[in-house]
Amino acid sequence: MATTTFNYYQDPGHGWIAVKIKILEQLGLTPSDFSGYSYLKGKTIYLEEDDDASKFVEAWISKFGIAPKLIGKHTNNRSPIRSYPSNF
Repeated sequence: MATTTFNYYQDPGHGWIAVKIKILEQLGLTPSDFSGYSYLKGKTIYLEEDDDASKFVEAWISKFGIAPKLIGKHTNNRSPIRSYPSNF
């Protein structure tokens, strides 16, 4: 378990946890396990803060026995994450 801390990006309307695809794979998850409200850029998926982030956190706790640490990154503007592809 190399990474235990994840960035949690928020704009005035929503939030996303940034997770590398390889970490999802270690948890037995793939991008197709998540909704169209999550976004993909390169090798990182930005999991929407409601259902998708909860699915990730539950899988993390199930595997490692502790919750991942989230570092909040807030902007008062519309996040560029919203413009990343969501059809994956």
